[in-house]
Parts: sequence; C-alpha cells; structure tokens
Amino acid sequence: MLSQVVELIEKRQRFAVTSHVRPDGDGLGSSLGLYWLLRALGKDAEVIMRDPVPHSYQQLPGAACVRVTPSVDRQYDAVFVIECSDVSRPGLEGLDRQLVVNIDHHATTSLFGKINWIDATASACGEMIYNLCKAIGVRPTREIAECVYTALLTDTGSFHYSNTSERTFKVASELVRAGVKPAKISQAVFSNYPWSKLELLGRVLSTARRDAERRVAWMHQTLAMQEGVGASEEDSDGYVNYPMACGEIDAVAFLKETAPGVYRTSLRSKGEVNVARVAERFGGGGHRNAAGCTLNGDLAEAGRTITEMLAEAVELCLHESHTPRMSAPRPTEELETVDAE
Repeated sequence: MLSQVVELIEKRQRFAVTSHVRPDGDGLGSSLGLYWLLRALGKDAEVIMRDPVPHSYQQLPGAACVRVTPSVDRQYDAVFVIECSDVSRPGLEGLDRQLVVNIDHHATTSLFGKINWIDATASACGEMIYNLCKAIGVRPTREIAECVYTALLTDTGSFHYSNTSERTFKVASELVRAGVKPAKISQAVFSNYPWSKLELLGRVLSTARRDAERRVAWMHQTLAMQEGVGASEEDSDGYVNYPMACGEIDAVAFLKETAPGVYRTSLRSKGEVNVARVAERFGGGGHRNAAGCTLNGDLAEAGRTITEMLAEAVELCLHESHTPRMSAPRPTEELETVDAE
C-alpha cells in the first residue's frame, strides 16, 4: 500500500499527522519525521496529539510545534494515523469524519483506514517513514533523520530487541550519514530523566516478584506510588525492561494503574516466547516480544491471571521447540502474588 500513500501525498495538499495517546519514541519520531517529509514537498502539514510531548522527546526537531488538542477540529485532505491498533487509540474526537491513512508495523492492527499501509517486517514505523522518503524522492534532511532515528532507537530497545534486523542497521547508518549524532540522541532520550523517575523506580522495583521455576516475573505501580513522589505517568516508561535483564527470566508483566482499578499492562519476553498472543486475549496486541493490554479489577487477581498466562506462553515455547527445561531452584519463601500498595 506504499504506492497508495505516495499517490495520495502527491495529489493532495493539506495533511495532519497523529499517533496514539501518551505518544512514545516511535509514535512521535515517526509523526514528526512524516511532518518534515511533507514540509519538504511543500505541503501544508501539522502534527496533532491528544497528549503533550513527553519530557524525553521534547528535543526532537518540531516537537514544540505539536498541537495538543482533544479533537480533529480542522478539515484536512487526509490524516495519517501512526502506530495505532485501532481508530480509537489517538483519543481524538472527529477522526471518523476524515480520510484516514493507517500506518503501522504491528501485524495485530485493525484495518481502520481508507488506506492501510501495514508492514510487520519493519522494526518501527520510523523505518516505514524512511522507506516513504525513498519512494517519494525526498532526501532525508537532518530533521527527518533525527526523528526517524529516534523512532528506530526506542522501538528496538537501543537495537536490543528481536525486531532489530540487518535492514534496521542499514537504515540507521544512512540516517547517520544524513546528520544524526547517535550519542546526542541517546543522551536526550535515555539520560535526561527527572529525579521523580528514579524515586518511582525504587518503589516499583520493590514490588518485583518471580516464579523462578517457570521463569516469569511481574511487578506493579499504583496511582498512590506515582503521586507519592510527584511523578508523571510517562516516568515509568521502560521500567518493564529491568526484570528482563535477569538471565533467569523469560517473560515479564508490568501492571501500571492509570485509573482506579484500571491497569495498563506491558508484556516483554525473550526468544520465541510470544506475549502478543497473551495480550490479544485481553483486547491488546503488539509484537512477539513486546506487547500490551489493559486489565481491570482487583490488582492481585489481575497479576495472578496475567502471570499464569505468561507462564503458559513460556511452557508452550519450550514444548514447540522441544527444549528441555533448565531446572531453577525454588525460592525458599512461598511465591508471592501481586498486592496493591
């Protein structure tokens, strides 16, 4: 569907670009990269988001121009919706009255756009925006390159995740040639945290529990923990990756309370353990090794349910690969369930 996107851009003039609520590095980087691409073609373009640009991404070129709005309050020739599983994910009223172009690299996304450009082989939507540059004949400017590189860097976990491919590195190297300074981007994204993020991390890590035999771990964050240190909702981004650094863990769940009794749940895994299948059972989705969903109700019960499913995913992976389980010592204490603070 790339050819349809190219044709649309060439024939139309006025565009908006948006991504999901609580925009992340790929959502913002790809949106701003597309914004600069459209500007390079002489098009009228703006980036609109329901939520403000998070602290870590405020140094992206064009971040200050992002218009925060609860609705699509202007008429456009088309609205590009980036990295959204369905039409509700941007959280914008009036989107259904626009010509929508759905751009995503998640195989689980619904086909809600007039044009649906889905490439599950891409490491990030940023990689797709780079391909769009090539297809439409725009040489990546420094602004495009920095935004797209940020998208690649964050959605591959600094090139650690399994979605990182030879093509990812090829694109990254070409972006560096276009003017990206990798150390500068990494510093801005990963070494620019407020102190509240560190304080909140201590509280969240204190909730971490594991089932050593079944190689799964989980932890949680409550609204009280967040408010107690004056942290923002975005401060906990990336926390789910800490238990994954443990060699004895194959899958992790991080339950974050976003409203009373509502838990946005991040799932991560290693190797062939498929957490996207787990997320899909709760109406979520994502990649094999990185997915998410929303759970409702009692925290302890939600924790038990999701971790049991993670354990089943690990068992299924072992069964399908016929890999013998490495026995792990059972902790001396009884396995703890997740309790609200």
